[in-house]
Amino acid sequence: MDKRVIVIDHPLIQHKLSIMRDVNTGSKDFRELLEEISMLMGYEVTRNFQLEEVEIETPICKTKAKMLTGKKVAIVPILRAGLGMVDGMLKLVPAAKVGHIGLYRDPVTLKPVEYYCKLPSDIEEREIIVTDPMLATGGSASDAIKLLKDKGAKI
Repeated sequence: MDKRVIVIDHPLIQHKLSIMRDVNTGSKDFRELLEEISMLMGYEVTRNFQLEEVEIETPICKTKAKMLTGKKVAIVPILRAGLGMVDGMLKLVPAAKVGHIGLYRDPVTLKPVEYYCKLPSDIEEREIIVTDPMLATGGSASDAIKLLKDKGAKI
């Protein structure tokens, strides 16, 4: 399996997914659960972000502590479904820039068609998290990643 593919099977995520899938779950609860799941997924997705040791002043004394270093982050939802995951991710990484990718599949050729793409101007310098809660064949995700690469992203 590709090291960049992270399978998240945490019990809390499985539980919340079950509630989301229930026909009796309303729109408000669905959106809240999606945000919660996004935060839990974000925790795992950011697990390997780089840290550096810095000196900070605590109320008691100076000490060495770990802080994030390395690339800035971009969260790029695939429109429209991926939008529901952005707020949860932003709660974890509030300084992240948000881009958007809009794709649809041509019904005749079955090839992806880009209808919208707005990315941070420095996308090539960012760690990118692509969000899309609906992964069937992976075609849209693969197409979005190709589009990001074409726009200069280092993936």
